[in-house]
Amino acid sequence: MIKGRRVQVSTRQKNKNVAIKMESAHRVQLLMNRVGIFEAKSIPGFKTAMTDFLSWSEKEHAAKPATYRRYKVSSVALLKHFKDVPLDKITPDEVEKFKTMRLNSFKTVRAAKGRRQATSEHVKPATVNRELACLRAVFNHVAKSGVQVVNPISKNGAHQLQENNEHTRVLSYDEQSRYLSAAATIGSGMLLDVATIMLETGMRPEEVYRIQPKSVNLANSSLYNPYGKTKAAKRTIKLTRVALDVLKRRIEEAEGSYLFPHDDDINKPVPKVNNAHDRALALSGIEDLRLYDLRHTFATRAVEAGVDLVTLAAMLGHSKINMVLRYAHPTQEHQSRAMDKIERHVAERQIETAAQSTTIPATVQ
Repeated sequence: MIKGRRVQVSTRQKNKNVAIKMESAHRVQLLMNRVGIFEAKSIPGFKTAMTDFLSWSEKEHAAKPATYRRYKVSSVALLKHFKDVPLDKITPDEVEKFKTMRLNSFKTVRAAKGRRQATSEHVKPATVNRELACLRAVFNHVAKSGVQVVNPISKNGAHQLQENNEHTRVLSYDEQSRYLSAAATIGSGMLLDVATIMLETGMRPEEVYRIQPKSVNLANSSLYNPYGKTKAAKRTIKLTRVALDVLKRRIEEAEGSYLFPHDDDINKPVPKVNNAHDRALALSGIEDLRLYDLRHTFATRAVEAGVDLVTLAAMLGHSKINMVLRYAHPTQEHQSRAMDKIERHVAERQIETAAQSTTIPATVQ
């Protein structure tokens, strides 16, 4: 500790004795003022820090473009609120003000005819949490450059909002037919194929977008997904006949590196099909359906078909069984059938017990 500040420097030595000697020499030099304490770097403004962070993230997360896009999207609201205020002025209280402001804001959605209009739905806690995660990442990035700054986002996640992720929207078979019929009329049919693969395999949208011809094994009807943050997400997926037919056709028509290519570059995957999805909903008359709900639908049908949760977790690419519970939502009809099954089982056991009791001879005293 020199003048109330901690000095920590690597000796880059593997020999402990040499490192200790170097430490002693450096300590003496500091005390004799032969080596001065570097002046603290100036505190950058938030806009400057965010620009530098996004530039770093674009290169650092080149293999995971979704991460960079998430930060880019989150930066919009953060920059609008904090502008270029110095980072040391962004306190926990200021973070709380940002949260309140965002929760009272309205998000915008693209209308069916391409216009943008405000909806009556407030920004969701999940969105605010992603923005807070971006804010924390910016501070961490700045701190790594040697700037003395205190991160206003607590390590224990106290600033995080409670998210309600229990979305129970599952397509009925009639809705599925209407949705896919509408999707078939939109564009080149990319939405139809993406939706079909999701309904048949339970894959995440971004996993479908990034399917490459080399990942598909037509011989054994399987697909290997090499992407994901966990080992479980990187998995081999068994393909149904319907899914296999779609991918086989896509392979035959492929001209670039991906089966679902970007409009402007066939060697990049399509970033999303949300606009086509919105049009399909308008045409089919289906409401309150996210593209991700097709994955929910697959999981629910798997449970109804008798697939155990351990197997389902592996199929969906989850490392923990409890993560599957948010996707598997048995319908009321399925629960009714389950209750009927329990009732029949209990009745059969009661009959068996009664029959056994009548055949057992009385004990002779």
